[in-house]
Amino acid sequence: MQAPSPDPARATILAILRQLNQADSAHEGKRVDQALELNEIESRLSDFWAVKQGTVQVSLALGLLLRNGLVAVPGDEDFSWQRQRSVAQRYQITAQGKKFLVEAIETADRIP
Repeated sequence: MQAPSPDPARATILAILRQLNQADSAHEGKRVDQALELNEIESRLSDFWAVKQGTVQVSLALGLLLRNGLVAVPGDEDFSWQRQRSVAQRYQITAQGKKFLVEAIETADRIP
């Protein structure tokens, strides 16, 4: 029996959540650096198969995550010393997004 091909939209959504979760964990306590800008997410996913094939646009997948409460936009624009400039609109994973990501990983690791 052949395994079904992965859904590119779902795979991209999970890839975005993984990147946001990684930023959140790596920069805990540094509010500005716990979130990523759209261009940073696009750069991190530039080699991701669904994005590389042009099947899914990161901005549209991010919009879907926002509408469903899995990602949030933190408050006002701040200056980031790490980025050496004022940061644009940033995206951060929510508790609901983390829960969704964990459940998706657990489900994917199960043997049918």
